[in-house]
Amino acid sequence: MNTRAWIVVLNESGVCLLPQIRRTYSPRGRTPLLRHRLNCKRASMAGALGYHSTDPDRGARLCFHLKPGSYDTAKLSKVLEQVKVFYRGERVVLVWDGLSAHWSRATRTWATEQDSLTLERVPAHAPELNPAELLWSSLKKRERANHAGDHLADDADATEQGIHRINTNPRLPWSFLAHTGLTIRPPHPPNLRKDQ
Repeated sequence: MNTRAWIVVLNESGVCLLPQIRRTYSPRGRTPLLRHRLNCKRASMAGALGYHSTDPDRGARLCFHLKPGSYDTAKLSKVLEQVKVFYRGERVVLVWDGLSAHWSRATRTWATEQDSLTLERVPAHAPELNPAELLWSSLKKRERANHAGDHLADDADATEQGIHRINTNPRLPWSFLAHTGLTIRPPHPPNLRKDQ
């Protein structure tokens, strides 16, 4: 593995028009009402959180894709092309889970044709090791909380606001990584620490 690469964690999540109910405050005696149409149209989101392996000062990068329906191999290839353009000319180690579309023959063939791409897999049943899971949690607990849109476009707008919030706070993507307990590079050996 090239040590001067972007470590990119890609993950998907789904949303539907049913609101994410969260606790809220209101004046005493005025219980808040959340009205929605019991419509369960679904959309899928893909997010690629990137961390540079040797230069954390380059910042974290977030590449985001939202579409109606769910991802299959063909639709996931569009996300991969978007990630490829986003990291043009850079080495990328793409880390993702065991979704069947990730490891399909077509996806593996596409990946072998890419000069600057290496695929790695997150251990099965280990969402706590995936910083992108914390991205989805942040979106669903803030911008999508108690949001009752009538159309998928309403949910897309709320989600885009959340992505903008995360992109404008340079420490937030790093906090997702820190919360997993993972590090991109090992700490400096005692005799080479920067503080000496």
